[in-house]
Amino acid sequence: MKNTINLVKLCVGIDSFEQLEAYRASRRVEGEDTPSQHITRMWPRREAELLNGGSLYWVIKGVIQARQRVLRLDEAIGKDGIRRCAIVMDPKLFRTEPAPRRPFQGWRYLDPNDSPRDLKLSREKEDSLPHALSAALADIGVR
Repeated sequence: MKNTINLVKLCVGIDSFEQLEAYRASRRVEGEDTPSQHITRMWPRREAELLNGGSLYWVIKGVIQARQRVLRLDEAIGKDGIRRCAIVMDPKLFRTEPAPRRPFQGWRYLDPNDSPRDLKLSREKEDSLPHALSAALADIGVR
């Protein structure tokens, strides 16, 4: 496997894949595929591995449900003068197989071998399972 690493991040304030999709779309400039970005306090030490094809996996309601490919890391200086990291991502969101995650702060590295697979395009249009059922199935290893 190539030298790649992913990130996993809690998606606070978002209740579903569709809500994340709508939120990301609302932040784009009209008519453009403007990259998405997420500002975080810490700069990934494994930057080279992340930028070698890594993605950010979003945990929604305790379950990884989506990913976005990471394009680059930009410096972002806050109004308080503190240097932060802007994780710039492709605007395309991919729905993933559900994978449960316990709460954590910030972001964590996620080995590609432990990363949930993208759902097949034919399954993206299916109604999503209720959150509790999806989490229970993922918890026992049924995807």
